[in-house]
Amino acid sequence: WEFRSMYFWRAVFAEFFATMLFVFFGLGFTMRWSPGPVNVLLVSLGFGFVLAALVQAVGHVSGAHLNPAVTFAYLLGAQLSIFRCVMYMVAQLLGAVAGAAVLYGVTPPSVRGNLGLNTLHAGVGLGQGTAVEIFLTLQFVLCIFATTDIRRNGFMGSAAIIIGFSLTVGHFFGLYYTGCGMNP
Repeated sequence: WEFRSMYFWRAVFAEFFATMLFVFFGLGFTMRWSPGPVNVLLVSLGFGFVLAALVQAVGHVSGAHLNPAVTFAYLLGAQLSIFRCVMYMVAQLLGAVAGAAVLYGVTPPSVRGNLGLNTLHAGVGLGQGTAVEIFLTLQFVLCIFATTDIRRNGFMGSAAIIIGFSLTVGHFFGLYYTGCGMNP
């Protein structure tokens, strides 16, 4: 029945479009317009602010997952059908590629660099980086589940701001500690 629902396709498009904007603006904060290292705080805040704005904008349409890890967690939590999960993930992946492609096309080659490609700091092993990324993703998904749970009584505040702040914290720690952001 979802396949025939206009609300379903609206939600899938919202995931595509919001993910495209998220990747475009998020990676845009990683561009090196001046010599020197990328400002970790700027990148972290940029990703968090963009996510908060997009959660506020499309959260009521699709849930604003914008991340296959979040979508998969909702599937495991029995809050999404398998069909919706697969379609959201396809939309998110296509949206991410589209956002990166548009950014690539509008950014001068001298600034583009590696388009925000994550690399581990020297001395941080692949296993260590993976473990940190798993913990950062768990923290992020837990925050999303906790702030969007309709059974939660007494929640005060904006879920969009809290989710954006959670991503900021994850990116700041991940970029500072391992050299990577969340879900590289």
